[in-house]
Amino acid sequence: MATKIYESIDLELLDGTEVTIKPLNIKNLREVMKVWATATSAETEDEFLSVLLECTKIAFKQYHPALANDPEKLEDALDLQTMYKILEVAADIRLNDPNLLAAAQELVGQN
Repeated sequence: MATKIYESIDLELLDGTEVTIKPLNIKNLREVMKVWATATSAETEDEFLSVLLECTKIAFKQYHPALANDPEKLEDALDLQTMYKILEVAADIRLNDPNLLAAAQELVGQN
């Protein structure tokens, strides 16, 4: 019997679609990381949200290709917390990390 060393979760999206989320294969992970690297240049919340959506869309190539190919349906199926969880499991991007949030608030306070 093989040992599974990764986290896998089942999620129900807002539109009722059920998907199993697990770490991305290397091909998709590389794509996500290229897009994620652009997040630091986002100047508005809308631009940052677009980066999150693009990363999630790439992940959905592996999880649910039909949603990945229809960005409008994908946006209708997601909320922010669900995207955070998808990116956490898929690419180890932890957007709900309290330390990260505290550091971000500290930076905002310095400007």
